[in-house]
Amino acid sequence: MDGITGVIIFLVVVALIIAVSCVKIVPQAQAYVMERLGAYQGTWSVGFHIKLPLIDKVARRVNLKEQVADFPPQPVITKDNVTMRIDTVVFYQITDPKLFTYGVENPMMAIENLTATTLRNIIGDLELDQTLTSRETINTKMRAQLDIATDPWGIKVNRVELKNIIPPAEIQNAMEKQMKAERERREAVTRAEGEKKASILSAEGEKESAILRAEADKQSAILRAEAQKEKMIREAEGQAEAILKVQQAHADGIRMLKEAGADEAVLKIKSLEAFEKVADGQATTILLPAELNGIASVGAALKQTMKN
Repeated sequence: MDGITGVIIFLVVVALIIAVSCVKIVPQAQAYVMERLGAYQGTWSVGFHIKLPLIDKVARRVNLKEQVADFPPQPVITKDNVTMRIDTVVFYQITDPKLFTYGVENPMMAIENLTATTLRNIIGDLELDQTLTSRETINTKMRAQLDIATDPWGIKVNRVELKNIIPPAEIQNAMEKQMKAERERREAVTRAEGEKKASILSAEGEKESAILRAEADKQSAILRAEAQKEKMIREAEGQAEAILKVQQAHADGIRMLKEAGADEAVLKIKSLEAFEKVADGQATTILLPAELNGIASVGAALKQTMKN
């Protein structure tokens, strides 16, 4: 009995172990590819599953998350025969676990080799300068070609990035010299442009200064002319006022003589003296009325006699 009991217990334990091993729980973002008697049976998604013991087996556990494959630098030759090394980073995701399991023997090695050959084909059509300045174009072309090539393997290539482009040492030295020369050229151009702008500003300043000086001189000349004009007007007004006062004084004197009863001859002589004052030595010829001509002759004779 003890032997039979031990066998029963052993069988129960074995059955429990087999039952437990037949229970499978698929975690999130994973899928199990199942085979039955060596043939594809199905793909288990997330959740609780039970397989048949000794008949079903998990052929591959597939990660459905987006993954990153960083490949080592690959030697490539450009169109102008420059050899350089480029390493790439591929972002991919498994979309069909069955194709990923049965489509290719070693998917990662296949992607690496496919990436290297595709990169060589693309770089072979570009020159060195184009390769260094066309990363985005190269990335786009590689992603498109890899996505098409890996589609039968159940892999979708989401993005491809050129991580590093390493040209030969002599090319790097030449590029550094070129960059240095370019920086020096830009510095010289910037300095020349600055000097040019400074010269232009200086010339414009001198021009504006000359214009302001000319306007100031013009304004000064106008003010001087106005002052001279005002002076002449005032002098003329003063002379006219003086003449009027002299005439007024002589007129007052003649009027007083008339009031005192002076005869006609005295009045005419006073008129002659008034004409002499008016002339003030500035005129050489004085036109006298006809009735004063005789008096003028008599007056001249009297003055000559008095001088003698």
